[in-house]
Amino acid sequence: MNARVAAYYAPEESDPLWAAGNAWLGRDPETGAELAQPGVLGIAEITADARIYGFHATLKPPFCVATSWVALLADAELLAGRLAPFDLPTLHVANLSGFVALRETRHCPALHAFADACIEALDGHRAPPAPGELARRRAGGLSGEQERMLERWGYPAAFATWNFHMTLSCRLDDERRRCVEAKAGAWFRGALATPRRVTSLCLYSQRAPGAPFMLARRLPLRG
Repeated sequence: MNARVAAYYAPEESDPLWAAGNAWLGRDPETGAELAQPGVLGIAEITADARIYGFHATLKPPFCVATSWVALLADAELLAGRLAPFDLPTLHVANLSGFVALRETRHCPALHAFADACIEALDGHRAPPAPGELARRRAGGLSGEQERMLERWGYPAAFATWNFHMTLSCRLDDERRRCVEAKAGAWFRGALATPRRVTSLCLYSQRAPGAPFMLARRLPLRG
C-alpha cells in the first residue's frame, strides 16, 4: 500500500553519464550498491535527498499505485513500444532555483513529448495524493497553472510547467551553490561531452516511505 513508482529518464548503463551521476550521488539505483563520492566538501549531506531518488530526470513523478504493478508495467511497455528513440541535447551544470542540476542546453520537443506521454498514459494507475502531500506542494507557492496541474495530475510540474533536470544537490545559498556548480562542472565534463540518445523509459520503485528508489525496469523505446 505504501509502495511508489515513478517514470524516469536514466542514462543507459554504457553511458559514462550513468557512472558519473551515480558516483556523484553515492548510490547505484540499479544494484543498490553504495559508491564512493567525489572529494567535494559536504557532498554526502548536500546529495542526501537526491541519493534516495537515484540519478534520474523525472518524467512522471512518484505515485502510489492504485491498480497493480503488473497492470502498470503492461501499460508502460505499451507506451515504450510506441515511442521512438531520440537524441538528447547536450547537458550542462546549471542553477535551478538554488539547486544544482543538469539541464538541457536547448529546447527539445521530443523530450517534452516524452514526458507528456508518460504523465498522461500512466495516470490511470495513480492513486490520488494524500491531503498532506497536496499541502506540502502548495506550501512553497504555486502559480495558477501549477495549481491546475496539481489538481489534475497530482504534481505541479506537468506539461507546460514541466522542465527537464537531473538533480545534483539540495537547495544551497548562492556562495555554496557556485562552488558546487564548479566542482560538478569539472566532475561531469567528460561525460557530458558524449552525445547520447534516449532509448528507454525507466520505472523506479520505492518499497516504503524513506526507502531508496530502485531501478525496476528499463523499457526500450521501439516506436
